Amino acid sequence: MTSPVDADAVPFLAPGEPVDLDNCAREPIHIPGLIQPRGALLVLRQDDGVVLQASANLRELTGTSHEDAVGHQLRTVLGDDADVLLDHARRHADLAPRNPVPVRAPRAQDLPLDAVLHRPPLPDGVDGVVVVELERAASARPLEFSSTYRSVREALGDLERAATLDALFEATARHVRTLTGFDRVMIYRFDQDYNGEVVAEARTPALNAFLGLHYPASDIPAQARALYEKNWIRLIADVGYEAVPVVPTDLPVTGQPLDLTYSTLRSVSPIHLEYLGNMGVRASMSISLLRDGKLWGLIACHHYAGPHDPPYEVRTAAEFLGSTLSVRLVAQAEEERAAATTRSAALLAELVATSTDEDTPLATLLAQDDRLVDALGADGAVVLAEGRVAGRGEVPGEAGAARLLDWVTADGGEVVATDSLARDAPEVAAALPDVAGVLAVALPDRQAVVWLRGEVQRTVDWGGDPHNKAIARREGAEVRLSPRKSFERWREVVGGRSVAWSSAELESARALRRHLVEVLYRRGRREVRATESLQRSLLPDVLPQPDGWTVDARYDAAGSGLVGGDWYDALVLPDGRLGLVVGDVTGHGLRAAAAMGQLRNALRAALVTGTSLQSALEDLTALAGWTMPQQVATLAVVLVRPDDGTFEHASMGHLPGLVADAERRVRWLEQLGTRPLGVGAASAVVGTGEIPPGGLLALFTDGLVERRTESVRAGMSRLARIVSRHEATSVDDLVARVRDPASTDDATLLLVRRGPAARQDRTDGRGDGTAARR
Repeated sequence: MTSPVDADAVPFLAPGEPVDLDNCAREPIHIPGLIQPRGALLVLRQDDGVVLQASANLRELTGTSHEDAVGHQLRTVLGDDADVLLDHARRHADLAPRNPVPVRAPRAQDLPLDAVLHRPPLPDGVDGVVVVELERAASARPLEFSSTYRSVREALGDLERAATLDALFEATARHVRTLTGFDRVMIYRFDQDYNGEVVAEARTPALNAFLGLHYPASDIPAQARALYEKNWIRLIADVGYEAVPVVPTDLPVTGQPLDLTYSTLRSVSPIHLEYLGNMGVRASMSISLLRDGKLWGLIACHHYAGPHDPPYEVRTAAEFLGSTLSVRLVAQAEEERAAATTRSAALLAELVATSTDEDTPLATLLAQDDRLVDALGADGAVVLAEGRVAGRGEVPGEAGAARLLDWVTADGGEVVATDSLARDAPEVAAALPDVAGVLAVALPDRQAVVWLRGEVQRTVDWGGDPHNKAIARREGAEVRLSPRKSFERWREVVGGRSVAWSSAELESARALRRHLVEVLYRRGRREVRATESLQRSLLPDVLPQPDGWTVDARYDAAGSGLVGGDWYDALVLPDGRLGLVVGDVTGHGLRAAAAMGQLRNALRAALVTGTSLQSALEDLTALAGWTMPQQVATLAVVLVRPDDGTFEHASMGHLPGLVADAERRVRWLEQLGTRPLGVGAASAVVGTGEIPPGGLLALFTDGLVERRTESVRAGMSRLARIVSRHEATSVDDLVARVRDPASTDDATLLLVRRGPAARQDRTDGRGDGTAARR
């Protein structure tokens, strides 16, 4: 059998090395080589009953010295009862349920003793060793069958009737105190990091309350927790005891110190005794509370009036209540978890139902009352949805919320959870001093719902009276261990941390995310439909077709399904010229489409009423700067005279148009270098050109030629090559051949073609009109 603390690979102190506050976590407490003097210890070889080790106080209990016992038969110590004891050990593989065995010490006036047997952890291949711990038997058994049954039955009835964990803890503390007679009994619960909290207590009225006290995990080091998981009860009958050595220190069959993991008499750490002494505690007992085999908490019993030594039967009954509580608390915790999950699910269902109101912004709906905060037990919540931010409860200011949302949406995961923002995102935490815990669900398009928790220590303070003289008088400068000092260490340990997010809370957040993604999709589809309707209403229903000219256009929405701000226009001006426009407003969705509509109508008005192309664009620039200061757009405008194909053109940050002649020789319009609309003030620069007979003009947006894997210039070259080779027979064909099928941007193409020159038959230099007839 292997020692239960070996698995932790703790670098234990060497034998004899002094123990202090800095190294106590490395103290080999399972092999102290010492026991408490309230009993005596013997180690036997089971097959022949030879004593291999004995405690140095053996004479005081049995009348036989340890020197006379070691190396001799057990009969030397216990007389005929030795045979009874050995036969008992040989017949039972599991000794714990069959303790104690009543025996007598013939050399001590037949003193009645309780023998508590166990088999110690041993290296593989070594067996046949039994540890016998002898205690004075009570002169009158305090728990005969009838009293035991009544006491335990009443306790079990109260545990079964407890409807909450708090009630369960309170009932256990009360019954264990009644059973054992300790002055104070506490239920001590650990968090996921083994920091502890007193969650219930029963005490004499004169004692100050410890309820609510918190302690750091370092108060119970890892190897001590491992022992608590193996040996469920530990008694210190007198804190001021003088430890008794086990002789010899090493077990002869192993050559190593005796492992006292399962011992009832094992001597405890002097650091722990110092701690208890500083509290005024004279006797102590602890009972382990386990959940799935792991230490969940302790029943801690303290006595102040003097030494206190409950008999074995009493301790066993208290241990039974502890094991019952362990089973019951698992069931109760699951019940409360299920109830909390049900409450959370109900709140989330209400939120989801509320979010279907499509006439109110989603962020406003979610943050309009406390349901969002209460559903996950948070202190506050922030929602970023549909371009709006709303908060509820304790939330940071606008700048802090923006910093937090940037961090959450940049993570890339669907759920982000931390109980220490300072540890996981120190730069963000520096801007949010009141936030310790964050749970967020990321939604599409960098939207999110974020729940916040403050520091756990913010709402926790000293659980007892800080002026209580029974403790305060012992806490001078020379006192280094006390509940108050442990509480101060705990505050340091949990500083900057919140209560951890439970698995149920994480699942609730995921469930809400799934619902909100559906809600946003439905809302997005509604906006897309509205945007598409708006855009269709703003694009020309019919394109003008002057004699000898063909005007075609094609608009393709973004591959993401979002409608953007591309537009085209074609109209005949009062002076007979053909106005051609292609523009691109930054962004997607309803806002971009609305801005596009304003610019399109404003430019139409300016072209119809203006005296020149330059003045029309300057009027448009002034109007956009005044009414749409945050909007940016590019556009290209060409005014063509249908009679001769000459034109004026101007561009505001837009890609140049393409002109080709009848042989499809291609040239690009001059880049006139004007800034985009909305980027500073600029005077429009106007150029001129001509579309030859049989030629064409193409105006387009960058979505037509852009590809992620190449430059815009490469895309423009592709367009020119396809035009020059006559590879496209229509505007749709040209878009299909040029545009990236995986593009996520809008694409617009306005294609204007001029008919060929009229053919004339000539005879002697004169035409006879035959061509017109043909």
